[in-house]
Amino acid sequence: MAVSICTEPAAARSEATKATVIGSIAILLWSSLVALATMTGALPPFQLVAMAFSVAFLLGFGKRVLSGESWCAYLRQPPLAWLLGVGGLFGYHAFYFVALRLAPPVETSLINYLWPLLIVVGAASLPGERLGWWHIAGACAGLGGTVLLVTGGGAAGFSLDYGLGYAAAFGAAVTWAGYSILSRRMGEVPTEAVGGFCGATALLALICHLMLEQTIWPEGGQWLAVLAMGLGPVGAAFFLWDYGMKRGNIKALGGFSYAAPLLSTFLLILLGKGSLTPTVAAAGVLIVGGAVLASRDLWDRPRA
Repeated sequence: MAVSICTEPAAARSEATKATVIGSIAILLWSSLVALATMTGALPPFQLVAMAFSVAFLLGFGKRVLSGESWCAYLRQPPLAWLLGVGGLFGYHAFYFVALRLAPPVETSLINYLWPLLIVVGAASLPGERLGWWHIAGACAGLGGTVLLVTGGGAAGFSLDYGLGYAAAFGAAVTWAGYSILSRRMGEVPTEAVGGFCGATALLALICHLMLEQTIWPEGGQWLAVLAMGLGPVGAAFFLWDYGMKRGNIKALGGFSYAAPLLSTFLLILLGKGSLTPTVAAAGVLIVGGAVLASRDLWDRPRA
């Protein structure tokens, strides 16, 4: 009996660590989004979302076909699951693109990147979750590093003239944080169902594109960039994130999320589209240090 009592928590902890690592891969993929987006040129936002999410849908559909499993079984989910999945994926992108149209990109990005902090704080509402000072401190350090990164060490020029844009950016942050946290409460919904949510998101984005934008077809390498987005940051990343949110350490993943803008900046520097400055280095220290602090539950030895 003594062995079973000791090994069960250890097994659960190991599974949570594994799921957290898997969820962290989504953050690595999201860090490539800006670089890939720059390669797509002047493609309209909703058109790009529709194309990338279509690739994501085909990715999930193809996996089911190759494995011989029934795709319909994963589409038969409760209405609330569809509302959460499609509302989270499409709602976030819709809010974010509206914000970019109505407010400057720097301020929009700063408000949007409140979502990791909202995830860390909101996780306290989940059954069995405990919020420690290190979770808050780590998330705040990550937010501080992101502020440095986005503003370049200068002051952000917030103005009431862009109030609607700021509200939309905050709506994007709340939508993604809410989607992530509530996914934990709907753990019975299989991760494979995300493929169906991606398909519905692509359809809604297509409708918005036809109503609001003029179609511009990709040329040459732009097709490869769209394909890479659909396979990575706008495809596999959402499957990995769903798995991590449902089975991993949600507070650690929230802290890790601030690594996305940092890694994105480093990738742009490697591509020759940016430079390593003391501000970027200071932001890196804050973000990495914050991530380590927020993930204390993973590396701190559990007490007997």
